[in-house]
Amino acid sequence: MSSQIHPEVVRLCADAAEIRKKYSCQEVRSEMGDVSDIVNALNEFQECVRYLNTRRSQGAVLHLDSEADVQDALYLMLRPWIPDLLEEDPGSRIASRYTIKDFVSAHYRTVIEAKYIRDQTHGKSISKELHDDIETYRHHINCRHLVFFIYDPDSLIPNQRSLREQIEISRTHGSKTIYCHLIVKP
Repeated sequence: MSSQIHPEVVRLCADAAEIRKKYSCQEVRSEMGDVSDIVNALNEFQECVRYLNTRRSQGAVLHLDSEADVQDALYLMLRPWIPDLLEEDPGSRIASRYTIKDFVSAHYRTVIEAKYIRDQTHGKSISKELHDDIETYRHHINCRHLVFFIYDPDSLIPNQRSLREQIEISRTHGSKTIYCHLIVKP
């Protein structure tokens, strides 16, 4: 028996490695973008709202008076760029609790949670709400990134810098790491 590998086998293995490299999940993800694309798009939210509300035609104006209004605007902004973006799933059960995810993308392994600060009490308690969401989503199969989009039209969050420092850290639970992102507008 010869310990030499047949040249044809070597060539086939090299071809297979090339194909795997070309079509690997990581490669596809980088071609389609990553969660930073979502964060960058959400950072342009106020510009999109401004444009729609000040355009020359008599078309629709966005009135953002509730969390549902913000969710609708986010969906319209993101859906063309995130083909697998799914809206709320009220029947989803995570960690023995029923949750309502605002949006989820399995491809990006991202959950997007929209919040609307409705009054001063809600502005002061939003940190607890976000921490509760983080605890819940650590069990979600498609949540590697948790993006919080908070619409605070009256600037009722008392200390945005402190909130950002509390939220925008990675958290490891067992072998799973969740990366949290925070966008506060306007």
